[in-house]
This record gives sequence, structure tokens and C-alpha cells, in this order.
Amino acid sequence: MDSNLSGQIERITYTNEESGFTIARVKVRGRHDLVTVVGTLMAPMPGEILDMRGQWSLHPRFGEQFKVSEYRTKVPATVAGIRNYLGSGMIKGLGPVMAGRIVDRFGIKTLEVIENDIRRLAEVQGIGSKRITRIGAAWQSQREIRDVMLFLQGHGVSSGYAAKIFKQYAQRSIAVVKENPYRLATDIFGIGFVTADRIADKLGFAKNSAVRIQAGILYVLQQLSDEGHVYYPYGQLVEKSSQILGVDGQPVVRALAKLAAERKIIIENIDETVEDFKENSKAIFLAKYHLCETGIARSLKKLLETPRSIREIHTEKAVDWVQRQLAITLAENQIRAIHQAMEHKVMVITGGPGTGKTTIINAVLKIFSRLTPRILLAAPTGRAAKRMNEATGFEAVTIHRLLEYSLQKGGFQRNAERPLKCDVLIIDEASMIDTILMYHLLKAVAATATLILVGDIHQLPSVGAGNVLNDIISSAVVPVVTLDRIFRQAKTSRIVVNAHKINQGIMPALDTGDDADPHNDFYFIEQDDSDRVLDIIVELCGKRIPRRFGFDPVEDIQVLTPMHRGVVGAGNLNRQLQQALNPGEGGISRAEQTFRVNDKVMQVRNNYEREIFNGDIGRITAISWPERQIVINFDGRPVDYDFSDLDEIVAAYAVSVHKSQGSEYPAVIIPVVTQHYILLQRNLIYTAVTRGKKLVVIVGSKKAMAMAIHNNKTRQRFTRLRYRLQAEGQELD
Repeated sequence: MDSNLSGQIERITYTNEESGFTIARVKVRGRHDLVTVVGTLMAPMPGEILDMRGQWSLHPRFGEQFKVSEYRTKVPATVAGIRNYLGSGMIKGLGPVMAGRIVDRFGIKTLEVIENDIRRLAEVQGIGSKRITRIGAAWQSQREIRDVMLFLQGHGVSSGYAAKIFKQYAQRSIAVVKENPYRLATDIFGIGFVTADRIADKLGFAKNSAVRIQAGILYVLQQLSDEGHVYYPYGQLVEKSSQILGVDGQPVVRALAKLAAERKIIIENIDETVEDFKENSKAIFLAKYHLCETGIARSLKKLLETPRSIREIHTEKAVDWVQRQLAITLAENQIRAIHQAMEHKVMVITGGPGTGKTTIINAVLKIFSRLTPRILLAAPTGRAAKRMNEATGFEAVTIHRLLEYSLQKGGFQRNAERPLKCDVLIIDEASMIDTILMYHLLKAVAATATLILVGDIHQLPSVGAGNVLNDIISSAVVPVVTLDRIFRQAKTSRIVVNAHKINQGIMPALDTGDDADPHNDFYFIEQDDSDRVLDIIVELCGKRIPRRFGFDPVEDIQVLTPMHRGVVGAGNLNRQLQQALNPGEGGISRAEQTFRVNDKVMQVRNNYEREIFNGDIGRITAISWPERQIVINFDGRPVDYDFSDLDEIVAAYAVSVHKSQGSEYPAVIIPVVTQHYILLQRNLIYTAVTRGKKLVVIVGSKKAMAMAIHNNKTRQRFTRLRYRLQAEGQELD
């Protein structure tokens, strides 16, 4: 039977920012002890008064609790309550000390002063006009967000997402959601179509409404692009959309026509004589991907047909000269790579570890440096750029920084109108570059420049949509040099030797190796049981590897796993490794994660405002409840995150193999178990192994390793870049 209860929050024991689930201790008139209240509370604050309805229960461990089913909030009515309320962190920059000063000055009338005569706060020592403005804005925002939260909670939206919605639309939040809840799926990170659809259903939107089906198609296409597809065949898209939306095909066909008319999608006819597309003669693109893919083809054509800006040289003499300068003897393929770089506007150098890609880059840089000072180096990630800088001595930056991305100024500042000032551009880890980034990069390359793309095509393709480097190579419109000889110094590394075996479909030697062998950098620990694999990985990270090799368990050791779910998926591995490597109480909870100071975390989306990108790894250095922020250190740069933005980061003691691309780590641990069979592919294991610089340890079963190494059927990505480049190439001929 439901009961009513009224009381003032004394302290918050636990709250989940996303779900709103809260455990609070409440002071109730007439009761000596504080009452434990549990339930979904929206941004609860100490000092708040709650009028609650719910049921009493007896928890076997924690005793009597009041489970809240519904409630209303009121501002506190006592001086002590007001002090707690203001000092709880509800207003950024107003902590307990300053809140105490304000309440000491105005007493029971404090909230009335803030509401009606806020300028009087200047009477309090330490509060100037800037802080008054800030407090006023936060007070107003807090009141408005409560209204939004009450509305959204009634339509199944958690308090964490309500805060994001308010941040996006402010006072228009309720109106926007009522008019078209599907906007949430495209406008706000973390709110997908499923959540928006649930809200729309509660608002009375029909299942077959045009706005729902159009939004659903865009959602399906975006999901497909997240899987790597630049387009999707028409018939398959109609079938998939119909299934997900629970409608028949005809409304989907009508919605596709409407979206095409509005240029939100592009429908392109495909030549049915091309074998891959006999059953689907139409390709459906999200407009931005069609723009980018066609733009890449045009930009490469322009590069190829425009004379270079630097003078021609005698290549044979240049090769002899650079070998003397570097005191090396180049292999045949390396010499060929230098010839191609000197004689062509665009070229690709590809090869596995230990095959001399860095040597070629250094040789090419040495020669080009005699011809021009205008040379630029870049890579897709900060870590890859740092490695490039260390290997060459030349400054190297991320592609985003190279293109001068600025959120405030509207995107990439380097473009066709303001191209990069260079005669030579060398891009490393080019296999990581997706369709959108390659479009913006090529748009900013001057037509007279020379472009050299360096990468390993046997690694996993880009996280984003497309298979750009592979498509450029398979189109055969630019020269490609494949380095396949492992050099003598690399042959001493079992990591390098075994990586090449894996790439060739050959099982590496999976003996445990000789611990006394100084060259032994590759170990295999056989274990079929996933629970034992988990225990072994935790012990390796926390004790065995640090003790044997001297690596820091958090900074130097990275666990790479094929999947996110399961016993040895990234999610569970992170929970267990956090408990082993950074235990403790407190922290801030978000979804199923709790973040603590010193945690290792990864950014999982590009945030151009903060200049932090998908895959960047940092360490939490501070958590501030008054500011409702955490501070993360990324390679020496502290970055602030609001609590409402924590869905942009995940724990990173263990990360997916995909997320590790472009990075190298002193030590890598890889679980390989049969439960991961869906994702066990040769290029995945190869990518994981090649991330380790000094040590690779694989823990799992030989059967799972064999499954992965013998599976060279990579998932098809629907792209048209290869054919576009070939069409452009024919025009050049």
C-alpha cells in the first residue's frame, strides 16, 4: 500500500546521472534517525524538500527504506537547509564556504534575495558582479531544467539525457520535443532513435507517420555508416528499415522518395554489369557521404593532372646520395618507393611491421628537404603523429590540427579556398582515415603538391565509414609500393615475425617461450575457460608483467579485446581491472560505469570543441562536485568535462582492437576465446598484435586463434570510391 512521506535531503549516498536512480538520506519531522529513500530522483540536491509517494520496504542488509514512486520538490525552508542546498553543487562555482557566507548574510530570506533581488549578493565578501551574473544564470537554468526534466521524465527520459536536451534547446526544449521528438536522435549524442521513438509513442505519434519513418530510415543509414558502409543497396535498405520500424515496405519507399527530394539522401543508379551489384541497381547514401566520396575522387583527379610545384631531379643520383647520407643500403622495393615518390604526384607505401616504412619516409624526407622547405607530416591520431615525429625528427600533427579545425569558426579552416602551404604532404597510418576525413584532407591539398600515403592495408579498416586506402590501392590509379621484406633487426622480434605469419594465414609458434631469452617478446598462455582468462589477465596486469618487465600497470599495459560484451569483453574487463588497479569508494557513476580519480579513460567520439578525438586516452586527475566536473589529463593537457558529458568517455584499462588503431603500447594483452567467434578475423588479430612495441601476451585457446587466423573473409563495406576513381582515371587517359 502506498504511503506519503515529506522530508529534507540531508545527503546523497549514491546517484546515477543517466538513470536518475538515487539513494538519499532524508530528515523527516518526528523521526530521530534519517530515513533512507531510494528511487528515480532528478538531479537531487542536499537541502531540497521532497513530498513523496511510495512504499516502505525492509532491505536484508540496509534495513528500512522508502521506495519512491512519485514526488514533488520544494525549496528548503530552514537556514540549515538553504545552506546545504546552495552549497551542494547545484550552481557552478558556489561551494559550501561561499554558500555559508551568503546564508549568514541573508538567513531565511536567501532564496528570496537570489530570486528577486540578486544584485544584493554584492553585500557578501568575495562576490563580485561576474559571480553574481554567473549565479543568476545558473539559478535560472536550474529552475528551467527542472521543468524540462519533469516533462521528459513523464515520457521515459532519464535525468542525464534531460540535461543534454536542455543544453541543446534551452527554453525551447519542451516545444521541440513535442513538435518532433525524432530530432533528439540526430541533434544529441547518446539519444538514439529507439529513445526518441519511445518518447514519440508517448506523445501520440502514429507508428506509420511519415515523420517517424523518415527519421527511422536516417537512423538505419547512420547505423550502417557506423558499421563502415558509405551507402546501402536500395532493396536491402527497404527490407531492413521495414523490419526495424515494424511497417511494410510501401511507406518506406514513399519516405525514401521524400528524403531524396529534400536532398537528405542521394539515390544513385549503379551499373548492373558490375558483378557486385547485380541484385541492387540503386545505392542509397546519406547526403554527406555522397558529397565526400565524390569529392575524394574529384580531388585526387585534380592532384594527378596538375604539374608538381617542385623541380624534377635525377632519381638514381638521389637514391645513391640518400643511401650515403643515411649510411644504409636500401632494398629493391625501397628504392622503387623512392622512384615513385620522386616521379609521381600521388603514391601509396604499404607494408607490415619491420618492413622499412619509417626508413623510406626518412629517405624521402631527406631528398625532398633539399628541394623545398614546405613539407608537412600528419597522422589521424595524436599518438600516431607523436610516433611519426620521434621517428623522423620532423614536426608531425594530427590531421584535424593540420586542417585547423575550429568549432567556433565553423569547421576545418584549411580547404580549397585556403589550402595547406606545402609542396609535399606525407600521411602516416592512412588505413585509419575514413571517407569524411579524407574528403576534407584532399580538399585542402594544393593541386601542385605531392601526396604520399603510408599505411598497412592488412590492419582493420577505419572506424568511420569507408575503406579509403584499400579503395585507392585497388583502383590502380596511383602507384603503390608494397614492402614485404622483414629486415634483419626486426627478425629478432617474435612480435614482428608472428605478425607476418598471422597475416599470411600461418599459425605462429604458440609455445610459452623462454623467459630467459632477452628477445622473447611474444607469449601465449593457453586457457579455454573465459572466467580463468579473465583472472589471468587481471593477474598479468596487476602483478606478473610489472614484476617481470617493470612496466607500469596502467600507463604501459593495454588490454585489447575483440568485443565489448561477455566475460572478457571490454565492459567486464574494465570493471575487474579498475577494481584491481584503482580500487576505492566514491567517484561519479554514469550508466554502468563509476569513474574515480586516476582512472584510465578513453574518448569515444570526436569533440572538436575540446580538441579531443575518438580513441584518445587520458587519466582522470580530479572530480569536483561543486563544479559538477571532472578533469582528464590527455598527454599533459587538462580538459574539463561536465558530469552531463560523461557519456563521451569510457574506462580504458581494456579497449576494443578497433579503438587501438594508430596507437602503440609498450605491452599488450589480448584475450582470444571462442565466445568471440563472430569477430574472430585475421586482420583483427594482426592489428592487435602489431600494437605491442615490447611485449605481446595472448591469453586464450588455440582453437580460437586458429579460427581467427584462417578467417580472412573481412566484412564487406559498401563503398563506390574504387569505381569513381577508375572512372576519373579513364578520363585522364
